[in-house]
Amino acid sequence: MKAIKIYEFGGPDVLRYEDIPKPKPGPGEILIRIIAAGVNPIDWKIRSGYISGLPLPMIMGLDVAGIVEAVGQGETSFQPGDEIFAKVSIGQGGYAEYTVTSSTQAAKKPRSIGFVESAAIPTAGLAAWQSLFDIAGLESGQSVLIHGAAGGVGTFAVQFAKWKGAHVIGTASSKNAEFLRSIGSDEVIDYRNQRFEEIVNNLDVVLDTIGGDTFEKSWKVLKPGGFLVSTVASIPEGMPQKYGVRAKTLMTQADGRELAQIAAIIDEQKIKPIVTTVLPLADAKKAHEMSESRHTRGKIVLRVAEDPR
Repeated sequence: MKAIKIYEFGGPDVLRYEDIPKPKPGPGEILIRIIAAGVNPIDWKIRSGYISGLPLPMIMGLDVAGIVEAVGQGETSFQPGDEIFAKVSIGQGGYAEYTVTSSTQAAKKPRSIGFVESAAIPTAGLAAWQSLFDIAGLESGQSVLIHGAAGGVGTFAVQFAKWKGAHVIGTASSKNAEFLRSIGSDEVIDYRNQRFEEIVNNLDVVLDTIGGDTFEKSWKVLKPGGFLVSTVASIPEGMPQKYGVRAKTLMTQADGRELAQIAAIIDEQKIKPIVTTVLPLADAKKAHEMSESRHTRGKIVLRVAEDPR
């Protein structure tokens, strides 16, 4: 089968499109024939060597949507022919024609959308869901500021927060303002020409996907007891106590049950994945270059095979 593999850490040039053996599912695992694979910033961070201790060589990619080809011994949650989506573990390989994963990391894909859109969901969707609900406990009537609202995590976070009944404020460039309002932002702050810390305050939740100065300035806009969640920055010791707030760095967890919840909300037409670029698997290098620019709207997806439906 074809796959995108790396033998060393580095820039996009280390990505190799090559033939490798087709995997077999072990006990409790499913073999997935991949139709589409999502691209996330964590992918190029892994490729670049930002995460220490990862073994090489490695098949790239974490997010997949496809069809169950076979199941391992004792697996009863899925059967061959099921249309699923999943966040696989690092090294299992999403940028490939086939992969195996634990059944607990997968869910039946949304019925109302295709494989390409479904492949855009797992990492970004789970990051937004876990940040807002599992960690910050966002509730109806609360206020949330989402930094990088037009990005992969941000577009899901805006929609989830609006679905929950929160007042949603997003930071983005002015060119994305109308788009963000169309998916649920009540307010949009142009980060290039406006200082969010001078516009908003007394917020219940801030979701930071940017880091740096944006993260540092976010403490002061929270109300006492508010929650700052960052997908990229570590929490400095003593900082939450200084501002009288709570804070946590997200470590996104693969969770098939939460993917199933997200799928149900999508099928109710409450939210939708935002996919702006679809490339063939062989163009993974270009996909990484685009993601690494940090200026993409929504998600990039690799088409691995034609949608069989």
